[in-house]
Amino acid sequence: MLGEKALRRLKVEPGTKVHLKNIETDWSHEKSFKTHDQADLKDTAVRLLKKNVQELEAAQNLLYANDTKSLLIILQGMDAAGKDGTIKHVMSGINPQGCSVHSFKQPSTQELAHSFLWRYGLVSPERGRITIFNRSYYEDVVAVKVHPEWIAKEHLSTQNWGKLWKSRFEDINAFEHHLSRNGTIILKFFLHLSKKEQKHRLLARLNDTSKLWKFSPSDLAERKYWDEYRKAYENAISATCTSWAPWYIVPADFKWVARTLVAEIVTHTITSLNLKFPTADRAILKSAAAAKSKLQKE
Repeated sequence: MLGEKALRRLKVEPGTKVHLKNIETDWSHEKSFKTHDQADLKDTAVRLLKKNVQELEAAQNLLYANDTKSLLIILQGMDAAGKDGTIKHVMSGINPQGCSVHSFKQPSTQELAHSFLWRYGLVSPERGRITIFNRSYYEDVVAVKVHPEWIAKEHLSTQNWGKLWKSRFEDINAFEHHLSRNGTIILKFFLHLSKKEQKHRLLARLNDTSKLWKFSPSDLAERKYWDEYRKAYENAISATCTSWAPWYIVPADFKWVARTLVAEIVTHTITSLNLKFPTADRAILKSAAAAKSKLQKE
C-alpha cells in the first residue's frame, strides 16, 4: 500500500503555499483504495505498522547507543485528529528510557514571563533520545492567532498583529535550525482530519462511557472556528516548512492509515542516518576478553 513515492507526496516542499482544502483527508487518491477491499488494506496497514514498530525499536537502540543525534517529533492537528492514538501505537515498542512525550497546556505565569519558545527549549531532546511534542509552539501561531485575545496575557508591546505572526514564524524557523545544527532531526506531522470525521469522533466520545473522559466542552466550542484554524494552519505550515524541519500532511480520517504513515516516515528517517554502534577501543576489548575468561572459569 505504501511506498517511497507515496510518502514523498505527504512531504511539503519548502516555499509551497499550502491549501488544506485541496488535500485529501482519507487517502482516497491512492489507487489501492479504489481497487482493493478496505478490510484487506487495513490488515496490510496493521501488519506494516507492526513491522515498522519492530524496526523503530531497533533504530531507537542504535540512536541511543550512537549518542550523536536526537529526534524531535511534532504532532499537530484539529481536536480528535488522533495525536494520542498515534503516539500510543507508533511508539508502543520504544524503550521508555529513550523516549519522552510532552503535552503542553496553557502557559503558566512563569512561562508567560519568557518568550513563547522558552518552555519548549527546556524539554528538547538530548542526544540519543526521541522526544514527542503532542501539540507544540505551533499553538502559539495557530490557536493564539484564532484567539488573539489570549495574547494579552503575554504583555507584549507590539500591536501590529501581522508583524507579530511573521516574527514568530521567523523565530520558529531559527529555533528549529538551531536544533538541527546541533544534531536534532525534526519531523513535523499535521494529522489532516475532515470536519465530518471530527464530528463522528466527538459523537463517539459522547456515546461511549469509556471515552467520555476525553470530551471537553471546549472541543465543541473550538469546532465553530474550523475555517479559522484551517487558514492558520495553512499559513503556519507554509511559512515554517524548511529543509531542516519538514512538514508532512498525513491523511487522518482512517486512524490505521495515519499511524502507519507516521511510523513509516519515522523509521525511514532514523535508518537513513546510517548510524553505527560505537566501536570499543583496544583497552575495552582486552578488559572484556579478560572478564569473559574469568566468568567461564567460575
